[in-house]
Amino acid sequence: MSTDVDEMTADVNGEHLVLDCAGAAFWPAERTLVFSDIHFEKGSSFARRGTFLPPYDTRSTLKRMAELIARYAPARVIALGDSFHDREAADRLDAEERATLAAFVTGVRDWVWIEGNHDPQPPAWLGGTITAEIAIGGLVFRHEPSDAPQPGEIAGHLHPCATVTMRGKSLRRRCFASDGTRLVMPAFGAYAGGLDVADDAIAGLFAGAYAAYMLGGRRVYAVAARGRPAIAKRIAAS
Repeated sequence: MSTDVDEMTADVNGEHLVLDCAGAAFWPAERTLVFSDIHFEKGSSFARRGTFLPPYDTRSTLKRMAELIARYAPARVIALGDSFHDREAADRLDAEERATLAAFVTGVRDWVWIEGNHDPQPPAWLGGTITAEIAIGGLVFRHEPSDAPQPGEIAGHLHPCATVTMRGKSLRRRCFASDGTRLVMPAFGAYAGGLDVADDAIAGLFAGAYAAYMLGGRRVYAVAARGRPAIAKRIAAS
């Protein structure tokens, strides 16, 4: 594994994770890279409804994914659902985008697509494994967080964001949210929106104190979302 950015590490149910400032998580013990809420083709979905955005979100997202796959050289990739913005999104990928995604899937030993609410049936032609959830070691990966406490749960769906204010200026960024028992991933897609990390939908998942791990340009910053921040540490780039 090689990186030119500082890394934030956090334990979830006893499993050690690297929280990357690009918005993905890496599990070194299992050589597993995790993305959530990629939302391929959200731009084209909006265009079909009359809201026109620059149509480059999928290419931008694929480029960021390629950088992370090169950085961590994973043996397994897990995409935590809503990888595609709607049921027809995969069909709107152009030839180059399809080829890039196919190269990702075939180039990794084990690629897992978790079903999401936007893409309950990811297209089989993509390759890889399609499943509602998967448990590995002390962690269980699914799209939507469960209502009941679930030790080791890694989920997405809620697109957490956090805001900090310094010198009278507010900064809002995507973030991870965790209390050390479970973790909610940030959305990875270029056009994905966000929900405040203190919103009841997120806060209600944690019984006590939890932290927001905000994405910066070169590192992740741990700030208290409620109570004191969960235990985490920054390590030097290696």
